Amino acid sequence: MAQDRRSLLKGAAAAALVPAALAGLPGRARAQANTLKIGVLNDQSGTYRDLSGPGSVQAVRQAVAEMAGKGIQVEVVVADHQNKPDVGATIARQWFDRDGVDAVIDVPTSSVALAVAAIAEEKNKVFINSGAGTADLTGSQCNANTIHWTYDTWMLAHSTGAAMVKAGGDSWFFITADYAFGHALERDTGEFVKAQGGQLLGSIRTPFPGTTDFSSFLVQAQRSRAKVIGLANAGADTINCVKQAAEFGITRRGTKLAGLLVFISDVHALGLKTAQGLVLTETFYWDMNDRTRALTQRIGDIDGGRKPTMVQAGCYAGTLHYLKAALAMGAADARKSGADVIARMKAMPTDDDAFGQGSIRADGRKIHPAYLFEVKSPEESKGPWDYYKLLQTTAAEEAFRPVAAGGCRLTRT
Repeated sequence: MAQDRRSLLKGAAAAALVPAALAGLPGRARAQANTLKIGVLNDQSGTYRDLSGPGSVQAVRQAVAEMAGKGIQVEVVVADHQNKPDVGATIARQWFDRDGVDAVIDVPTSSVALAVAAIAEEKNKVFINSGAGTADLTGSQCNANTIHWTYDTWMLAHSTGAAMVKAGGDSWFFITADYAFGHALERDTGEFVKAQGGQLLGSIRTPFPGTTDFSSFLVQAQRSRAKVIGLANAGADTINCVKQAAEFGITRRGTKLAGLLVFISDVHALGLKTAQGLVLTETFYWDMNDRTRALTQRIGDIDGGRKPTMVQAGCYAGTLHYLKAALAMGAADARKSGADVIARMKAMPTDDDAFGQGSIRADGRKIHPAYLFEVKSPEESKGPWDYYKLLQTTAAEEAFRPVAAGGCRLTRT
């Protein structure tokens, strides 16, 4: 026992000498103080790989490259959360406690994102979410260490859901992924449908992850005689639903499919012949304007030819703004308090080639316009990845839930 105690004392003495040793190496200490560590946490291999995954890493690295030589060093690490909250939480805690990660970026899958947000607050680190959808990140579960960048369920419901009802789709049945994102998307869309005089005829929740056969769920939805089947899911789940609905001829019988969260990667996987006519909402489209085209060229082809999704664009923009704020503060000060960095990010106007000019509200919601698109037919498309035609634009001030309606504790007076 005495030997163990001596060993511990030796270890403590050695630890105490570390600052002095670093003081003798000013170049090394200065380099460490000026180095920020960013962790990209997402789905690298499953349902959400194409909309997030390696492409998000590529986008983050592009933002880092654009800030190179400006006085801070950046290291990027990557992990796969497998769409499991316990896995994502364990990785985030290890990154913060052991590996010196200062900021976590992306995190699709709302249940994982909510867990990571809580840990970022506990550890006073930075969390910039691009991939998750739940509007609760800036509502009931907001915190001073989190920014929600790209989209959310309220915005999607407001844009796509409201447009479908106005077009005559006034009775709905939902096929919903059974986790926080799906629940929030069904809830928010349902509220818009009812507010405009529509009816909710039912819903069914599908196991997530792991569901690939949606045939029985689609048949049940069709039997409800709803005019619209709302797909409160994303990624491979949405792709499988749309494909299987086409195989059953559901849309040929007059029922409309509402893909409440559809990415350009999904349209690419479906092909224009199957996806044509789908109405969807995005906040970024690679071919929107000169700035988005220039950014797409800089990021480069993803997975051998893919264009960036709005989630991947959000990872670029969120990282860029984080690094601008850290540079303004000084990297050493930025590492001391994630909440201080978030406050600086909110105080600075945003401007990037993905979303243009914008701002971050007190509740952590990044605001920018939302675009309602319709997928082109094969005949309308002029070439590879020319997939969308713009139907309407919702201004930034109207695209997202009003601050007062969210219930975020940061905005209470």
